[in-house]
Amino acid sequence: MRFTYVTLFPNLISPYFEDSILKRAKNNKKIEIDFKNPRDFTKNKHNKVDDYQAGGGAGLLMYPQPLCDLLNDLKKKSPHVHIVFPTPSGKPFRQIDAKRLAKKEHIVFVSGRYEGIDERVIEEYAHEVFSIGDYVLTGGELASLVMSDAIARNVKGVLGNENSLDEESFEDGVLEAPSFTKPNIFKKSAIPSEFLKGNHAIICTLKKEMSGLKTKYFRPDLFLRNVKGK
Repeated sequence: MRFTYVTLFPNLISPYFEDSILKRAKNNKKIEIDFKNPRDFTKNKHNKVDDYQAGGGAGLLMYPQPLCDLLNDLKKKSPHVHIVFPTPSGKPFRQIDAKRLAKKEHIVFVSGRYEGIDERVIEEYAHEVFSIGDYVLTGGELASLVMSDAIARNVKGVLGNENSLDEESFEDGVLEAPSFTKPNIFKKSAIPSEFLKGNHAIICTLKKEMSGLKTKYFRPDLFLRNVKGK
């Protein structure tokens, strides 16, 4: 899996891959990352990438030419590239999307800045447009990282124990059941006794019940859609 980040600020992204699981995945060639800067594709002497909005409005927009030339170059060199634009107006990014996109060969995340990107660029080049939540960030880099992290951990060989993917939140449309470790009693709060008896069938049933209760409490929307409706 190759991730390409189109960004004016690659240093906002690159440190995330210098520790922990994703560093190991990169070192083991399970994932590759690289960066493309729109400023390298400008045709003006000041390397300007933004301009005032047509029709007025606060803030500047990234204008088409540098991004279009950059993306054309990427598509020419990588015919199977899948281009994603993070934007608050996109569809919500879900776990099902992360698993599906983990099967792609090469994903490009195009991070906007300022007031965003000229809409014509998105219409021309986007294979998918995603939002990570109903709020606005100063740029698309954080959203790109969130999505690429979720995608990367579903790439075969990235996680040390791939069985951990089976019981995670959202796998069955519900939240993951509560988890516990030692000590058995901490500040007068005890681990459910059935977790300590070794009967995996009972533990599995209990986890499913706790998963449903947790979903009902924290995400009633998911509970109504995926649990109560069954």
